[in-house]
Amino acid sequence: MRVAERRFVGRGAAPGLAEGPLFRLRPAGIERVARGDASAEAALLRAALATARDQLAELAAAGSDEAAGILSFQVALLEDPVLAEPALAAIATGEAADLAWKAAMAAEIAGYKAAEDEYFRARAADLADLCERVLGLLAGAGAGAGAAAPPPPGAILLAEDLPPSRFLAIDWSAGGGVALAAGSPSSHVAMLARARGVPMAVGFGTVPDEIAEAVPAMLDGGAGVLVIAARAATAEALRRAAGRRDARRAQAGRFLRLPAATADGVAVRVMVNVADPAELETLDVAMCDGIGLTRTEFLFHGSGGPPGEEAQYAAYARILAWASGRPVVLRTLDAGGDKPVPGLTAEGESNPFLGVRGIRLSLARPELFRVQLRAMARAAALGTVRVMLPMVSVPGELAAARAMLEHEIADLRRAGIACARPSLGIMVEVPAAALCAERFDADFYSIGSNDLTQYTMAAARDIAAVAALNDAANPAVLALVARTLEAGQARGVEVSLCGDAAGDPGLSGMLLRAGLRTLSMAPAAVAEVKQAIAAITLGAGARNAPPPPAAHPGAEPNRGGPP
Repeated sequence: MRVAERRFVGRGAAPGLAEGPLFRLRPAGIERVARGDASAEAALLRAALATARDQLAELAAAGSDEAAGILSFQVALLEDPVLAEPALAAIATGEAADLAWKAAMAAEIAGYKAAEDEYFRARAADLADLCERVLGLLAGAGAGAGAAAPPPPGAILLAEDLPPSRFLAIDWSAGGGVALAAGSPSSHVAMLARARGVPMAVGFGTVPDEIAEAVPAMLDGGAGVLVIAARAATAEALRRAAGRRDARRAQAGRFLRLPAATADGVAVRVMVNVADPAELETLDVAMCDGIGLTRTEFLFHGSGGPPGEEAQYAAYARILAWASGRPVVLRTLDAGGDKPVPGLTAEGESNPFLGVRGIRLSLARPELFRVQLRAMARAAALGTVRVMLPMVSVPGELAAARAMLEHEIADLRRAGIACARPSLGIMVEVPAAALCAERFDADFYSIGSNDLTQYTMAAARDIAAVAALNDAANPAVLALVARTLEAGQARGVEVSLCGDAAGDPGLSGMLLRAGLRTLSMAPAAVAEVKQAIAAITLGAGARNAPPPPAAHPGAEPNRGGPP
């Protein structure tokens, strides 16, 4: 009996078309049958954690650079003794090691999944991977993956989510693809899929159990479409559409390492956004003019509490080394709103998007803010660093941050510690900042189009009923962009844009015609945006480059200059 064609729509995560039998990847059943006393259970958990760490370190050493960089995140978590503290505390009260570990990790995973920021939600899969690996070791399953059957060659895997180590254990030489009910294009496994050329799509929701395994399936990882038992006409249409996308992507790839410029020769600076140094392992620095946004929240989501100065400095130094002399914009902690940090951000706020977030949180926690400013000032001695403050609403917030930065620089110099004074700028993502941008003594402005659009339109992107209103091309949003550009021109400082609008090729012409000449975007968007820019003609009146960012009084030479 012929199976009826079924189509499911999700989100593209890794481009390409896969055709093969459907295979449901189910969690392995892991159960312990014997338990000891509290001391024995605690020793068993510690041993399992150490073995899991060694397994992942070995897997990282044997893999590619991108795999090593991604697995190092899990290794670092296992090396942090704080991760196991809740489980060990439960064991001390008489709980079994596996149940204590499972409960503790469930709470940790729930915290990541609750984050509205996709980057942090994407890390939940890594924690789930650690949880199952350690449970398997506690149950004597060896590799920690249980006894789950391997997929057949060329299969399209259907799962709730897929951890990096499970992906790396699969032989992809015969083709195949990954279709996830949950997952994220920003996840570590999505990065691996893109690097390996494995088509992947996420966010399909529940695919009914009555759809049998081994039924023929097609997965378009670029369009985010899964088709079960495709009819001949459907299959041919999918192949043609995927072929056209492949051709466009190959054509755009020719622009990846070329300087960005319009058809009539107007130069545009194309920067990249970075959320985790591990992302840089697979990127060629020649693709960009620098890093226009470094999200530093990754440092604050470990289970060991807020990072110290040395840990932050080491992370910033790693990023600067990759940039190879190109400028790097480091954004101070942007926690709160859709980026909660357990133990740091306020709980129970009626509207966290309008609460203590961004610079408001940093100024409310000066003991943490000063540590971050010190690490950034030290990093500025290694290259061109620009420090950016998020969620700034009034000039007093910038002034307070500048005073704290100056104090920490003076303290570092008294201690004989190498440092430099970075430029200090603001993100323009609150309408109040855009309307009065000229009142801010900022060394540069960076428009955060995501929040600026959300706050201007009073509409969130992730609420389907109002998502259509969340439009960066709305005249009200563009008026605020223009207002910020006017302020930058009047003050002689650079204005850039680092929100999602920067990575949308369809908006490139609009942004450039508005006067923007520096755009910062997700690395995956660079080639197509450069291609779009190359097709734009701005006219003779737009040939002049924007003014370089002005240094504030006392700024040091060769620090924080224009990208």
